[in-house]
Amino acid sequence: MNRDLFYEIGTEEIPARYINNALKEMKDILSKNLNDLNVQFDEIEIKATPRRFAILVKNIDEKQRDLKEEYKGPAKKIAYDTEGNPTKALTGFVKGKKGSIENVELRKVGDDEYIFLNVEKPGKETILFVKEILENVVRGVNFPKPMRWGGKNLKFIRPIRWFMCVYYGKHQSFDIEGIKTTNITKGHRFLCNEDFVITDFEDYKQKLRDNFVILDQDERRQMILEQVKAVAKTLNGVAVIDEKILEEVNFIVEYPTAFYGSYAKEYLELPEEVIITPMESHQRYFPVRDKSGKLMNYFITVRNGNDYMIENVRKGNERVLVARLMDAKFFYEEDTKKTLESFVSGLDTIVFQKKLGTMRNKVDRIAKSALMLAEVLKIDKTHISRAALLSKADLTTAMVFEFPELQGIMGRYYSILDKENPIVSEAIYEHYLPRNANDSLPQTKEGTLLSIADKMDSIAGFFSIGIQPTGSQDPYALRRQAIGIIHILMNNDFDIRLRDVFEISLSQFETLDKSKTMTEMAEFFKQRLNNLMLDMGIKYDVINSVIDNENISLHELIKIARDVELWLKEDRSESISTIIRVQNILKSQEYTGVNADLFVNESESELYEKCNDIKVEINSALNSRNYITAIKFYEALTPYINSMFDAVMIMDEDMDVRNNRLNLLNLANEMIENIIDVSKINYK
Repeated sequence: MNRDLFYEIGTEEIPARYINNALKEMKDILSKNLNDLNVQFDEIEIKATPRRFAILVKNIDEKQRDLKEEYKGPAKKIAYDTEGNPTKALTGFVKGKKGSIENVELRKVGDDEYIFLNVEKPGKETILFVKEILENVVRGVNFPKPMRWGGKNLKFIRPIRWFMCVYYGKHQSFDIEGIKTTNITKGHRFLCNEDFVITDFEDYKQKLRDNFVILDQDERRQMILEQVKAVAKTLNGVAVIDEKILEEVNFIVEYPTAFYGSYAKEYLELPEEVIITPMESHQRYFPVRDKSGKLMNYFITVRNGNDYMIENVRKGNERVLVARLMDAKFFYEEDTKKTLESFVSGLDTIVFQKKLGTMRNKVDRIAKSALMLAEVLKIDKTHISRAALLSKADLTTAMVFEFPELQGIMGRYYSILDKENPIVSEAIYEHYLPRNANDSLPQTKEGTLLSIADKMDSIAGFFSIGIQPTGSQDPYALRRQAIGIIHILMNNDFDIRLRDVFEISLSQFETLDKSKTMTEMAEFFKQRLNNLMLDMGIKYDVINSVIDNENISLHELIKIARDVELWLKEDRSESISTIIRVQNILKSQEYTGVNADLFVNESESELYEKCNDIKVEINSALNSRNYITAIKFYEALTPYINSMFDAVMIMDEDMDVRNNRLNLLNLANEMIENIIDVSKINYK
C-alpha cells in the first residue's frame, strides 16, 4: 500500500542560485511541521528543477500519535469541600482541560496535596493537515527577493503556476490563494506538449523522464559532469570544471545535453582570465585545456533539451561568446596604450562612500596603514607605497569596468607590461585575497600587508561612521573581509595584536568616540574568530578560555588553544579547581608585592620560593611559544597553593598578613592569567 504524501510546486523558471538554500529550508520547515503535529514518517526527499519542487514524505502515518498530558490543578483543600465533594474550582479546572473527573488523582507536593489531571488526546487524521503542511512550506521559505503576482498575498521567488498533491495514492483537492491542487503535472516546457496524470512518486519520476525532465538534481548533475568530460575528450582536451558553475548549470536545465563551440585562435593571445571570465561568469560555459594545461579555443556548454538542431544552438552560443571576446580584445588594446599609473587619477571620480571619500582617499589610507604595519612588523617598506598607489588603478580601466571580476588581475597584467617590479605586480593582485572562504591567501609580505590594510580600512571606516552589519544584512561584505583578515593573521607568524591593527586603521579616520568604535570592532571580530575556531574543531570552552586574551597575536592564540586542548586530554580537575579558587579569592585584588618578613607559616615560604623558582621557567617557555610547558610549570604550583590553603586562613584578622597572603596568591595567579582564563574551562 502506498503510504506516502507527495507535493509538487510548479513555477516559472527559478534563478539557479536560490534553489539549493530553498531545498534545505523546505526540508527543515516540513520536518518541524510534522514533528509539531506529532505525525510520524520515515524520510523526506525534496527534488528540484528550474521550474518545480517535488516533495516526498515517505511512509507517513495516517493519524497523529495519541497524546497523554498531565496538568497540575488546585490544592486538595480548594478542590473538595468539607464533605469530600468536588468544588466548582475542581469541576471548572477539569472542564477547562477537557478531561474527566475520573482521571483526577491527588499527589503530595511539599506539605500539601494537589490535584493532578491526566488527559488523553486522541490523534487526528493526517489528511486534515495536508493543506496546512503545504501552505506552511510555501509561505515559510525565505528568498532574498520574493515577489507577488496576480493580486495574490502569496510571496515566492517566482510565480507559482500549479500545485499537485497526492496522499496515499489519491489526489487531494484544495487551493492556496486560488491555485488549485491536481494530480496533473507538466513535462519539459518546449519538448512536451501535453500534461499528464500521476499516481505516485515513482510513476511521477518515470513520466517526467519520458517527457524530458530529469527530476533528481544529483542524477542530473552527474549526467552534466559525464557529458562535459566526454565532449572534452572528443576535442583531445580536458574540461575546466568550476563547482559553482556546475551547480548553477544543474539548476538551469531540466534535460541536459552538452556540446562544444569554438572561437578564433587569435583570442588566445589575450590573458587567460580575460577569456575565461566571460565564459564562466557571463555564459556559464566550461573552458577546455589541452593535456599540457594550455587553454584551447573551445568551450563546452549545456543545453536545456535534446540534440535537435544542435548545430544552430552551437552557432548561436559561438556568436555570443565571440562578441564578448571582441569587446575584451578592444578594451585590452585600448587600456595598454597607457600606463597603469595614468589610471590612478581616475580614482578621484569614484566614490567609495559618501562620508569616507573617494577611492583615491581610500588608496592613500591603505598606503599609510600598510607602511605603519610594516614598521611594527619590521618588514621592508621599499615597494609598499608603489604597490598601494597602483592597487586600485585598474578600477578605472575599460576592461575592469566591463568585467569587474578582473579587478586586481588586470592590474597585475598591466603593471607587468609597464615593467613594474614583480613584487609590486604581485601585491596589486594579492591585496584582494582572500576573496571568499575557499580562496588562497596572499603569499608576499607586501601583498599581505596591503590586503590587511585594505580590508581593515573598510571595516574601520564603516564602523567609525556607525555603519555595521545587522542580522543577515551586510551590504559592504564586512563579515567576509573580517574573516579574510583573521585567516591572514592566523596563517602568518606576525607579532602583532589584533587591537594594534585596529588602532592603525582607525588612526586614518576622525571618529567621535574612538574607544567605543574599537570596542565594537573587537566584538565584531570576536564573533567571527569564535566561529572559525569552532570550524577548526576547537572546543567551545577552550575557545572561551583564550579568546579574550588581547595581549597576543591571532597566530599565537590558535597555538595556545591547541596546547590547552593537549593539556586537557588528561584529568586536570584538581588543578583547575585550585586555580579557580585562587581567582575567586582575588577577584579585583591588585598586586602590590610580597613581603617575606610577614610569612607566619612554612607553607607561605614554600609557595613563595616555588613561584620564584618556576617564574624563569615559565617565561622561557612563553618566549619559545611552548604554552603547554608553561601551563604544566604553573600546574606544579597547585600542591603548594593547596598546602597553604590547608595551613592558614587567607583572610587573616591582621590586615597586613591578609594582604600579604593575597599578594602571594596574586603572584602565583599572574603567571597563568596571561595565558588562559581557567574559569571558562568545563572540567566537571
